[in-house]
Amino acid sequence: MARQLDEQLAGRFPLGQRLRVLDVGMGRGTQALRLARAGHMVTGLEDDPAMISAAHEALAAEPQGIRERMRIVEGDGRDTGVHFLPGSFDVVLCHDVLMWVAEPDPLLAGLARMLAPGGLLSLLVRNGDALAFGPGLRGDWSGALAAFDATARLPRPRTGSDGETETEPALRPGPRERADRLADLTATLAGIGAPLHAWYGVRVFTDTVFPEPPRADGGSPHAGFAPAVLPGATGTTPPVGAHAAGLHSGFGGGSNIGDVGGGFGDMSGGVDLGTLLAVEERAGRTDPYRAVAALLHLCGVRG
Repeated sequence: MARQLDEQLAGRFPLGQRLRVLDVGMGRGTQALRLARAGHMVTGLEDDPAMISAAHEALAAEPQGIRERMRIVEGDGRDTGVHFLPGSFDVVLCHDVLMWVAEPDPLLAGLARMLAPGGLLSLLVRNGDALAFGPGLRGDWSGALAAFDATARLPRPRTGSDGETETEPALRPGPRERADRLADLTATLAGIGAPLHAWYGVRVFTDTVFPEPPRADGGSPHAGFAPAVLPGATGTTPPVGAHAAGLHSGFGGGSNIGDVGGGFGDMSGGVDLGTLLAVEERAGRTDPYRAVAALLHLCGVRG
């Protein structure tokens, strides 16, 4: 997904422009740090103390120039007006956040107000139009049937390490992940003055190959999905940064859902991640495949 974001930034802003970026629900700061390393001025907003601590630790390991380009603010994404003036940012990121907000419209309206004219709003949401797709491919017919009318991703049985069936730990006992439909968000973005400019699918095929990877950027909610193991990879588990590649938030190198890092070309079992990512990248921008992705990446532009 980082590739998709970079594509939008390159197409909207002059090359070399130092952008003012707000990352709402930044988690451990993976995406924020990536953009700070690229030369942008980044503000990360997060309300979870553990995530804030992790982000500070990651930032402290960076060179001074990057540390000076990034600041971390403790706060709720629904209270952006408390922390910042309207029009303060060229880019606002809100990735993997809406699925945990019961009423997202006020949050989105507040984020749009933070954008300067022509600014970019980047959303990563669970795809409410494809909730039955994963259960159906797994042969979970009762789950697929229930998902057609669902507004949130339903827990599914899984086999635990002890061999017994259990409910997904990440969905027990916390709230279910709310999902958004493309048509609904398109209407919402138009209503808040940041109409949809482009959209992509994220995790089109790999959602079933790599079941339930962690959040793209390590941000809230802090669900503990166990990293998936590549088929035939002799137990090798990619790092969290790899799962962030859009095969969630994918495999990516150091960004929250982006490019392949070095050393993952073949994970011992003959899985060529370069080809895998090329397939996901192509599918994420091609109809009809992108419409059934696990996640949607929507980019709105402030008028």
